Amino acid sequence: MDGGNYDCVLVDRSDDVVTIMMNVPQRRNALSLVHMRELLDAFRRVGDSDARGVILAGRGPVFSAGHDFADMAGVDLASMRALLNTCAQLMTTMQSIPQPVVARVHGLATAAGCQLVASADLAVASDDAGFAVPGGKGGWFCTTPMVAVGRAVGRKRALELALTGDTIDAATAADWGLVNRVVPADQLVPTTDDLVRRATRGSAQSKGIGKQAFYAQIDLDQPKAYSYATEVMAAASQIADAREGVAAFLEKRAPKFGS
Repeated sequence: MDGGNYDCVLVDRSDDVVTIMMNVPQRRNALSLVHMRELLDAFRRVGDSDARGVILAGRGPVFSAGHDFADMAGVDLASMRALLNTCAQLMTTMQSIPQPVVARVHGLATAAGCQLVASADLAVASDDAGFAVPGGKGGWFCTTPMVAVGRAVGRKRALELALTGDTIDAATAADWGLVNRVVPADQLVPTTDDLVRRATRGSAQSKGIGKQAFYAQIDLDQPKAYSYATEVMAAASQIADAREGVAAFLEKRAPKFGS
């Protein structure tokens, strides 16, 4: 895939992994409508490519400060709906593309920036990172960020974040399930690279089916979830990579999966 022609985003591919870098450091990678549209386009392009994994990162002192209030001030209801719908499409697309998406978080991830972390499949944070949904301290509650955050950390912890607006540190974010692990700042890049490598090994086709099925079943009640997952897993058993995986195991050899 090409890097696109973006004003707010940098896209770089190294081997099978694409890094999507938020590139508005002077505005703390705030998510203006233009920025979100570019991120959405970049994720869609990756989803349609033969890349096997994605890293989402931010350039500058912070990961993302969330929505750009300068872009939102004074807009009418229809415009605000359109902006928030674009944000929802971005978060949904991160989870609907077949490739694993790993957030590489440093500095602060606040409001919609925290929503990005919660929407990523996996996340690694540096030990200097902080996470907040600060609307609870102001006049505009962070309702849409809490869709993703609430699903990542559970109700009581989500509501503590939302109602207090307080910032939690990286260790707390890991304990609460918002990120997978916390590392020293100088280990953030290699640790993220290692996690992406491990999350993308094996059959890309099987992994894509599995990721999409996970998000489809996770909010169903248990009987419906098992019914859905059973059908998906049964159908997936018929793809070439699944048959190859079984054969390789039985024949005690390394599998050869399709590209």
